[in-house]
Amino acid sequence: MTRHYLDHASTSPLRPAALEAMLPFLTEHQADPGRLHAEGRATRVALEVAREQVAALVGARPREVVFTSGGTEAANAAVHGAIARALERGAAPHVVVGAVEHSCVLDSIERAVARCGGTVTVIGCGPDGTVTPADVAAAVRAETALVAVQLANHEVGTIQPVGETVAAVRDAAGAVGAEPLVLTDAASAVGHLPVDLGALGVDLAVVSAHKFGGPKGAGAMFVRRGLRVEPLLLGGAQERARRGGLEDLPAMVGFGAAAAEVADRLADETGMHRTLTDGITAAATAVPGVVRVGPGDPARRLPHLVCLTVEGVEAEPILLALDQRGIAVHSGSACSSEVLEPSPVLEAMGADAQRSVRASVGWSSTAADAAAFGPAFADAVTTLRALRA
Repeated sequence: MTRHYLDHASTSPLRPAALEAMLPFLTEHQADPGRLHAEGRATRVALEVAREQVAALVGARPREVVFTSGGTEAANAAVHGAIARALERGAAPHVVVGAVEHSCVLDSIERAVARCGGTVTVIGCGPDGTVTPADVAAAVRAETALVAVQLANHEVGTIQPVGETVAAVRDAAGAVGAEPLVLTDAASAVGHLPVDLGALGVDLAVVSAHKFGGPKGAGAMFVRRGLRVEPLLLGGAQERARRGGLEDLPAMVGFGAAAAEVADRLADETGMHRTLTDGITAAATAVPGVVRVGPGDPARRLPHLVCLTVEGVEAEPILLALDQRGIAVHSGSACSSEVLEPSPVLEAMGADAQRSVRASVGWSSTAADAAAFGPAFADAVTTLRALRA
């Protein structure tokens, strides 16, 4: 049976260019880039080239890029830094966060605030998943330390108006004498949209390499120039004392190579992805009772993923039925096969949270992958509905 991988939004296969770049640093060049000897200087050069490549992809200065073990660490580090900054100023922190954020942002905020006696305001969204700037700004108060709004949703693809939100938050903060940091989780957007963190005006951001064909275990936290935040990981002066621990040089080199490749190919790849997901959507919604979730305007949603709700059939049997037919897709925002709970994102949107399927494409996807989805999906849904009748 030919397999068709349509779960790139969970993780995308490693790009050959990234693997090729990584190999010498797995077999030959393995010195600590923090050392002064010739071997260390050589690996330092490679690390900084990777930093420049990642910075170029996201519209940042190289010194604003802090390498991490992935997007989850970057999110936790950003939240920790913002809360620690507020505590240093003697305030019990208040955080404003959108209801559709990834669990790595929501959970780290909940834990950090609970530990210090702070408070959280969760902002709801519209039926298309948009968190409006006015709603976010209205929640800002004098003790607000952090505002978190993702750049694009990991499940339904909604692109948030982050630039407008930043401007609204700055105005609201000035009116009440607050100095909140603004964090955006850009993990699902980078590699699939043009991203300029500098132009957006955010203070902190999250990037993950494996979402666009870089290696797993590689990510970055963007820290705006001039901002100092307490590191989450202590024990060394790596990353200009912003993240302790020896850098995973092969992973970072692969991260940089993937970033450089996607920067060159972004327009072509996003166009191809839009064509593929349009075909998937058309085939799926031809089945009665199947609805695409998210913004109707293509310009307001990610090009590479589509979220569908299926009337009358829960997610798990659909996933298993598609898997038996050679199609790999996902449902909800659970991060493991052991946890398949109703999607918090869809619940916040008022959609059917227990009956969603997410198909997503990437750099290695083909027209055959997209074409295979429609017949398999229709057959699976029809068969499952008949069994329930």
